[in-house]
Amino acid sequence: MMVQKQKTLTMYALPLALLCIPLLGNLFSDEVNWSASDFLIAGILLFTTVFLISVVRNKIRKQSHRILFCIFILLTLVLIWLELAVGIFGSPFKGS
Repeated sequence: MMVQKQKTLTMYALPLALLCIPLLGNLFSDEVNWSASDFLIAGILLFTTVFLISVVRNKIRKQSHRILFCIFILLTLVLIWLELAVGIFGSPFKGS
């Protein structure tokens, strides 16, 4: 069984693993074209999400409330990511 420190380390390693996917795509393919700012924004979004989920896991005791807050955080991440990628809401921050 994993102790709390190992769970936290695993949670914060996940964004790094996810960011390796576009990094490898940048290195080995011409179809992936991420700039340094793309990596910075993605890293900020992913690490903020992990931090907020970690806070929810530590502060909220009722399991059902924990799940709802985590779903809300993940849904917010997905909506922001989609807006930055393709501009589904038509904001000034929309993607290409």
